Amino acid sequence: MLKEYDVIVVGGGHAGCEATAAAANSGSKVLLITMNMGTIAQMSCNPAMGGVAKGQIVREIDAMGGYSGIISDKTAIQFRMLNMSKGPAMWSPRVQSDRWLFAQEWRLMLEKTPNVDFWQDTVMGLKLESNKVVGVKTALGLEIEAKSVVLTNGTFLNGLIHIGDKNFGGGRAGERNSTGITEELIQLGFDHGRMKTGTPPRVDARSLDFTRMEEQKGDEYPSKFSFTDTKPLSQQRSCHITYTNESVHDILREGLDRSPMFSGSIEGTGPRYCPSIEEKIERFAERNRHQIFVEPEGWNTVEIYVNGFSTSLPMDVQLKAIKQIKGFENVKLFRPGYAIEYDYFPPTQLKHTLETKLVENLYFAGQINGTTGYEEAGCQGLMAGLNASLKTQQKDELILARNEAYIGVLIDDLITKGTKEPYRMFTSRAEYRILLRQDNADIRLTPISHKIGLASDERLRAVEAKERQTKEILDLLGSHSIEPDVANPYLEDVGTSPLKQKVKLSSIISRPQVSISSLNNHVNTEQIGLNNYDPECLEQAEISIKYDGYIKREREMADKMQRLEDITLKHDFDYSALSSISSEAREKLSEIKPKTIGQASRISGVSPSDISVLLIHFGR
Repeated sequence: MLKEYDVIVVGGGHAGCEATAAAANSGSKVLLITMNMGTIAQMSCNPAMGGVAKGQIVREIDAMGGYSGIISDKTAIQFRMLNMSKGPAMWSPRVQSDRWLFAQEWRLMLEKTPNVDFWQDTVMGLKLESNKVVGVKTALGLEIEAKSVVLTNGTFLNGLIHIGDKNFGGGRAGERNSTGITEELIQLGFDHGRMKTGTPPRVDARSLDFTRMEEQKGDEYPSKFSFTDTKPLSQQRSCHITYTNESVHDILREGLDRSPMFSGSIEGTGPRYCPSIEEKIERFAERNRHQIFVEPEGWNTVEIYVNGFSTSLPMDVQLKAIKQIKGFENVKLFRPGYAIEYDYFPPTQLKHTLETKLVENLYFAGQINGTTGYEEAGCQGLMAGLNASLKTQQKDELILARNEAYIGVLIDDLITKGTKEPYRMFTSRAEYRILLRQDNADIRLTPISHKIGLASDERLRAVEAKERQTKEILDLLGSHSIEPDVANPYLEDVGTSPLKQKVKLSSIISRPQVSISSLNNHVNTEQIGLNNYDPECLEQAEISIKYDGYIKREREMADKMQRLEDITLKHDFDYSALSSISSEAREKLSEIKPKTIGQASRISGVSPSDISVLLIHFGR
């Protein structure tokens, strides 16, 4: 033990856990080094997984053989499918999780994973030979050798916690920060920066009046994340919604002179789409209230996460202001909110595999790359751990394209465009989001993950059965007709025009007001056997019919763009010799060193005319 490994993963957060699982399950001997074995897979912020676009990522992780979806299902206390009023490209699953069970299940799954060793220690530096990483150095004075290293340090790199005018080193409340790695990476030539994130107070549910809040229940028929045989919830815990008001805002404004956000104490850039409550009242001064989600932290605990009230204001201001929220008049705090700033390394310094360009066999994943969120971290960890493992086994790398997965969109965005603020995934970032739905993640990715040994034979058989059933349903709906006298009472009931002649069932299903399930409830379709099929396959068939034109159009667009992805560029190509492209394009192309013309076209500052010059130069 502790002599030599194929892959060493540094950090036991969401990125580190998925990296460890992916590397081990793809055949590598892995060591997970974490500062505290008791906080593996800790949910540092809100006790929830998924959400808009994030839910798609969790399903993709699951389809790739990762663990996040399985653990989310096992530890969920509420399930909701968001955006159901919109098209299926926008449907996004989300669970409220039991924070303690989540971390426990993650550790147990990793302990049951062959090829994984654990070590509690702090990594202080890297072992290098000829610009190649060959291991790590720890605070206990150990030098542990490895063929590759994955850094997933989260908010711990020179982490600094702020509460009012007080600040102290830490990577998370009650945990010390990590020093040494940043300084070494800078010496090696890496660019770095500072980012910040925040968290709200945790409060005692026994001190809240939930009768004064709006109850937010889970779905009546809850679904799940994993494509495996995890069970959907049979009972759920409710969340609640309340609002800030002008009294809350007035108190917060009185304390702004003591806020590290406005005093200049915090240098790091915070997340645009998850601002602190003090940022909200300044940025959206015209609003007289902001929504607060009151989220339980588990099945049996009274601890509550006050989602929407992230703050780094002094503790006395936090308590005075939060007591003015409806239902919080007698609130008791468990701990105050705080902000934390930490080091990150601009991800343009990475390859698509998440290996660094400067140091061979060194990989970055998670918040070290400037992202925010468990889901974004988890998918990076999976891809970094997998590619580190594949490289040590001298196998081909795996890169997911933008038209294959949100994971591909996220990584391509990071390494091509970079980020100067915490990056969060949205459906709007994906140009092929009709193709990248949460419902078809298994169809898109399981065959890929099966080829490299991550997805089991059982998973692949399940996907093949799903595709087969879906095709059978489409054939049935396309070959069976329905008479006007049978269909019209139902059509009038759902508010769509009646039939004048017999039509195929698929024609009826294509109408936005009609669904297969409601058609089944109103019209006797037993004779064609629709009731014999899995609801998931019926949903697939319905989406295929309703969005057939959009799906075909996106596939055609993806195919056209793929032609640009097929034109590769040499890593050492001298762009300064191309006088016909703009000076900005020369600078950006020389910095990013895109792998393909397609990637070059997505670099900020590279215009279509610059791409035309490149195409002509390469004889295309």
